[in-house]
Amino acid sequence: MSPLIEINDPALAAQDTILIDARGGQDSYQRYLAGHLNHAIYADLDQHLTTKPDDPAFGGRHPLPNIQEFAVLLGNWGITPKSHVVVYDDKSGAFSASRLWWMLRAIGHENVQVVNGGLQAAKDASIALSTEVYAPVAVDPYPVTHEYANTVEIAEAGEAAQDPSRLVIDVRETPRYLGQTEPLDLIAGHIPGALNLPYINNLGADGKYLPADELRKAYDAAIGDVAHSEVIVHCGSGVTACHTLLGMDYAGISGPKLYVGSWSEWSRRDLPIGKEER
Repeated sequence: MSPLIEINDPALAAQDTILIDARGGQDSYQRYLAGHLNHAIYADLDQHLTTKPDDPAFGGRHPLPNIQEFAVLLGNWGITPKSHVVVYDDKSGAFSASRLWWMLRAIGHENVQVVNGGLQAAKDASIALSTEVYAPVAVDPYPVTHEYANTVEIAEAGEAAQDPSRLVIDVRETPRYLGQTEPLDLIAGHIPGALNLPYINNLGADGKYLPADELRKAYDAAIGDVAHSEVIVHCGSGVTACHTLLGMDYAGISGPKLYVGSWSEWSRRDLPIGKEER
């Protein structure tokens, strides 16, 4: 199954499709109330897709929620292993939508897709939006059998960035990577040895992912001869990195891992900082 689904796909309106409106930011609920796809369940990054860190130096700003709590949440949304889940957000999939896609895939749920272009694609297609809060029918907790797969910890990320047979990709905006600015974390810069491949490059002017073959060319040029299973992707806090992991999957690249703590963890641990190099 493609990780992307187009806004005009009949599956979006199918009775058995579970549609999730995943957003982030302090006003996410107000934005949901202002207009969302019909029958879309509200999901918020900070409330549902992360846990509040005791200290961002250990896990970053958006650590993954406890796996059993996530299982209960999925059950409350009516999601079972057989469910077709479709997710979107209002940031071209670059915020909570790709994060939820990755989380579901990381527990083994394959039948999940992200709306290409997100909410803007619906507006561009003149699809009527709803302002009603949709309440799903809860089921038993999702039967998780393991922790989130394909993640790495801080030590492995640092070692991989110095290993020519491995690759660490930083998807943040280039000025943040170069250490010229840092709007969210305490120190500007990057993990020494990491390669900058901004997630925004995944998108065309219309806010949709570029064609799979174009993405594959860009990823292949960056990855080179490194085995896909030896690629680690990170961002500021483990959210927008999932946008690139989705893009890689769309381009036929499987195996890359997520460093969840990302720059928000690394930059708080008195570790080496790279600046002004690409």
